[in-house]
Amino acid sequence: MSILTETYTLSNGVEIPKLGLGTWFIDDDKAAQAVRDAVEIGYRNIDTAQAYGNERGVGEGVRTSGVPRDRLFVSTKLAAEIKDFDDAVAAIDGSLETLGLDYVDLMLIHSPQPWNDFRGGDYADGNRAAWRALEKAYTEGKLRAVGVSNFLSADLANLDGATVTPHVNQILVHAGNTPDDLLDHCRSKEILVEAYSPIAHGEILDNEAVAAIADRYGVSVPQLCIRYTLQLGTVSLPKTANPEHMRANARVDFVISDDDMDALRTLRERDYGDSSAFPVYSGR
Repeated sequence: MSILTETYTLSNGVEIPKLGLGTWFIDDDKAAQAVRDAVEIGYRNIDTAQAYGNERGVGEGVRTSGVPRDRLFVSTKLAAEIKDFDDAVAAIDGSLETLGLDYVDLMLIHSPQPWNDFRGGDYADGNRAAWRALEKAYTEGKLRAVGVSNFLSADLANLDGATVTPHVNQILVHAGNTPDDLLDHCRSKEILVEAYSPIAHGEILDNEAVAAIADRYGVSVPQLCIRYTLQLGTVSLPKTANPEHMRANARVDFVISDDDMDALRTLRERDYGDSSAFPVYSGR
């Protein structure tokens, strides 16, 4: 499973594993075991968030994994509703305390708008204030890298002139939803993109065209979709608490042809079913 040992290098020189474990929807009381299982399999990149409500369990899993802390890459996210410097400073320290860790490898602003106003009002000042708090924690050594999530090009431009340019932008990327312009923009700014929901929150499993491509490679649809995001040059963050799925998700040591990459890139598949109720899947 060589993908588990492969890394990208952020603009500040910090290495980040290419494949990570997403933990959204993993309950706090189950998160520690999920993390331990993932680490035993070979995962070294673990992603959580204040909004997931499982930082305590994720931190426990990291601390009890049997792998030295400096060999694991742990990310969390500042709650989307926090658009104030002092509140952000307190929340960053709160995450460290809840996780039970001395530092976090990467911390992101979870969204440019609060979830109840996603893609809505003007929070430019609040995002700059929250970003200053992340910069402060970064210079203090509490965070090894800092970034954003769900930021569009205009949201990133709002942070132009900051002392630290975001190292990462974690966004929705999957076959059927490939935001090429945003990917290109991030690349031009040396901002690494992390792809969350690379399997389209599970909805793409029923896509016959994607299944046909997967069959040609003798792989599953999730494996094809994860490989697709990796070949786009992003970190891939499939989420699961199932060890068998973790193992399968890491078996992606094959190469998608240019023609098939083009077919997946131009595919439009953005129907998330019942999950459309979540802001990030709402089409906004």
